[in-house]
Amino acid sequence: MEELSKQPLAAFLESVAAATPAPGGGSSAAVTAALAAGLVEMSAGLGGSGGIMERAGALRARALRLAEEELHSYAPVLEAREEHERELALAAASEPPAQIAETAAEVAELGVEVAAASSPSVRGDALTGVVLAEAAASAAFRLVEINVGSGPVLERARQAELRAVNARASGTGRPPPPPRAPVPR
Repeated sequence: MEELSKQPLAAFLESVAAATPAPGGGSSAAVTAALAAGLVEMSAGLGGSGGIMERAGALRARALRLAEEELHSYAPVLEAREEHERELALAAASEPPAQIAETAAEVAELGVEVAAASSPSVRGDALTGVVLAEAAASAAFRLVEINVGSGPVLERARQAELRAVNARASGTGRPPPPPRAPVPR
């Protein structure tokens, strides 16, 4: 499969829609985080926030790298023959989505900064980046939660989701939703 970052959008969407295990939710969450970072980067550039623009660009590149990494991280889970092998593979496969959640949370926080300092004509793009970043963080957290159910990787992903939720609430003036019950494994 061609590298995700080099695929045309339509081809990527076709590959997501195909009845194959990958790309799936994790790569899609990472691409969403990259799109969110791109909006924050653009908004920061239009608003003259060079430092934030550079950081958002770095996060965009990181999210794309994580999309590619996540694309291949679940294969060992599918190949595991014994329960112990499967548990180890699930733990390893949970690291990329945890990093996606952390990346998306930082994008959301940067987006709030940009939106607060932006003119109304740019604020909407920055806030769209915030909302997309929150969605990416939440999706990535849910993948980790389903994979491992507990432990330090899950807690990192949970904290990242909370950061993104709080950033969105701060940026939009809408309170965060009530906590949801854990997803059964």
